[in-house]
Amino acid sequence: MSSRREKIRSKVMDRIKIDEQSGCWIWTGPTSGESGRGAGYPRMSLDGQTVAVHLVMFTNEHGFIPGKKQIDHVCRNRLCVRPHPEHLEMVTPKRNAIRRERARAEIKCQELSR
Repeated sequence: MSSRREKIRSKVMDRIKIDEQSGCWIWTGPTSGESGRGAGYPRMSLDGQTVAVHLVMFTNEHGFIPGKKQIDHVCRNRLCVRPHPEHLEMVTPKRNAIRRERARAEIKCQELSR
């Protein structure tokens, strides 16, 4: 019989497509919507609760996420659920905020250079 971890991984893998160019595992299931806190993040039902898929995958593969840590999308793709250090990384809230602002600044620079 499959372990709980294997069942969770299988449930997630059934709803992803792999982006060959970026290596991202793109969630094709429901998301949290377009507005509000946590907007645009993948969501799934697990044991009767709606949960963030990237957090489920990270926890399933790497273990507990301490209360003072966050999972950063290093690849900058909110729909990516690949639990690999080039895609998801456990960081402090401060590190996450710095990376987010850096990414926004880069996008703004790219838009201005067009």
